[in-house]
Amino acid sequence: MGVEFGVTWEVLSIIGTIAFAISGAIIAMEEEYDILGVYILGIVTAFGGGAIRNVLIGVPVSALWDQSMYFHIALISITLVFLFPNHLLKHWRKWGNLTDAIGLAAFAIQGALYATEMNHPLSAVIVAAVLTGCGGGLVRDLLARRKPLVLHDEIYAVWAVMAALFIGLNIATTPISLYVLLVGIVGLRMCSLFYKWRLPFRSLRQERGTEM
Repeated sequence: MGVEFGVTWEVLSIIGTIAFAISGAIIAMEEEYDILGVYILGIVTAFGGGAIRNVLIGVPVSALWDQSMYFHIALISITLVFLFPNHLLKHWRKWGNLTDAIGLAAFAIQGALYATEMNHPLSAVIVAAVLTGCGGGLVRDLLARRKPLVLHDEIYAVWAVMAALFIGLNIATTPISLYVLLVGIVGLRMCSLFYKWRLPFRSLRQERGTEM
């Protein structure tokens, strides 16, 4: 990995760590977790996707413990959110969704770059992007006893797949193009929320009044 891509990797890691740590902390506070629960959920959200990705693509889990700088960044981010005045956090739906979108985009791109650097095929690049971008949020939602966003009919993991395709097919090949891709994925994720875009789904629930 060249110097420019190395810098891009670091920037994406920092952006994703901050965004997901904040997202996890806000959800923990919304669920009225104590301070320990806030830190745990924030850390799990920030690092869960990378840990799952490493296991599945053959990177030792111990590599996670070499990221002390990112742990410090996550802890500082969680602390700042915990100390924020309540009236600034009442708009959680707007800011929480934005930080989640930023984390999704940054980590999906990072996961795709990771798999590409290891010369994995396109299918593995897609899996790495989806797991890295969505894994932390998936674990966060499960621990918070919420239906995981990635499993909704709501469009979420599709944007991670799109990031993987741009990188795996060598469409985004420069640091600038990766940053443009980051902004594009965040924008599309927020548009899918604002305009309520949905994937096709089927419901097996019977309408009320029609049960036998």
